[in-house]
Amino acid sequence: MASEKQLPFNILVFPCGSEVALEIHRSLCYSRHINLIGASSTNDHGKFVYHNYVNDLPFITDEKFIEKLASVCKEYKIDAIFPAMDSVLDLLKENEQKLNCKVIASSPETTKICLSKKKTYEVLKKSVAIPVQYNSVDEIDTYPVFLKPDIGYGSRGVKKCNSKAEALNHLSTNPDNLILEWLPGKEYTVDCFSDFHGKLLYAGMRPRRRIMNGISVNTITTTEHNNDVKLIAKAINDKLKFSGAWFFQLKENLEGKLTLLEVASRMGGSSAAYRIKGINFALLSVFTQMQIPVEILENNYTVELDRALSNSYHIPITYNEVYVDLDDCLIIDNQINKSLISFLFQCINKKIKIVLLTKHEADLTQTLIKHRINQLFDQIIHIKKSDEKSNYIKTKDAIFIDDSHAERKKVSAICTIPVFSPDMIEGLLDS
Repeated sequence: MASEKQLPFNILVFPCGSEVALEIHRSLCYSRHINLIGASSTNDHGKFVYHNYVNDLPFITDEKFIEKLASVCKEYKIDAIFPAMDSVLDLLKENEQKLNCKVIASSPETTKICLSKKKTYEVLKKSVAIPVQYNSVDEIDTYPVFLKPDIGYGSRGVKKCNSKAEALNHLSTNPDNLILEWLPGKEYTVDCFSDFHGKLLYAGMRPRRRIMNGISVNTITTTEHNNDVKLIAKAINDKLKFSGAWFFQLKENLEGKLTLLEVASRMGGSSAAYRIKGINFALLSVFTQMQIPVEILENNYTVELDRALSNSYHIPITYNEVYVDLDDCLIIDNQINKSLISFLFQCINKKIKIVLLTKHEADLTQTLIKHRINQLFDQIIHIKKSDEKSNYIKTKDAIFIDDSHAERKKVSAICTIPVFSPDMIEGLLDS
């Protein structure tokens, strides 16, 4: 963890209205280590989400874009920019020195390779299974085939072609499309994280069970193909040398073999499913860019994520008692955490016991009265700073909520109950 002198980091998210940017906000907005600023080239949903919002940036194709962005970074004393779109990521990483701040991404070499599917296949063809590629329609021996742009995202410009005539017709308006074998099986995303040394720390698979506009809108965490996935992730990471969050997509071919579709050097929008298990890819990526050592703490349950303009989660756990922290958790920046207070009142409605477990150093009674929560708890346990919170949790039928990674780690190990940080609370709220 960073020393207090380094915190909080001023993080600029651009463009802040994309689906990835909205997930970055959900991931970082509760962290006391982060001060978020959103920026876009056009008014979008980001202005409703980011309290600190910059909307007068030119488009990335404008020759003055980097110059203007650099001035915004100087004005807001930005420590790092979090790109939220593939093409933006590549441009910003390439101009990192001109921006005079860090860009939360892997090296320019890696981002450029990942931007092009053709380059990706060329680099990885001896390391992982890739689709059969045809140089022209005349080479195709089996239909259907799948045509897609070399550079693109969100299923834009893709086409399944069942005949030579259909393929020629599509290529007449999309001549740069890659011609690939059709992969008929299940499709998966694998969310990954590598530290600042380039060491792969995590790879988690989730099937893309329902897709809309190229976005996985229903997905579930799974250990299916776990060993194969880890080998594939390591092979990709060894070749491309990632730093921070990244992901790749796989699809089963006719024989059921997992075959690579693409690799992206950014976090996936639906990686929120793993955040609800405790793996905050955005926060891990910020710390990694700042060369702060991190570790993975994952809860042992399955999360299903369904997206319909907002996130809904299902976690198959039951509990009759909630242990919750006060400082930087229920109270953040001298204000009540609205998401957490909503959850606590949800617990009251369900007659779930709420225990305040705190090391608050000021007058606790006066603090609770000041914030009008003095009657909220069934029990209050006020302990010394040197005490271990894990010593005060006596039941297995409970969950623990705390902003401190160290506290969560101890409670998880000693009490073997699910643990939650503030950014994970949305996973506990009823839809």
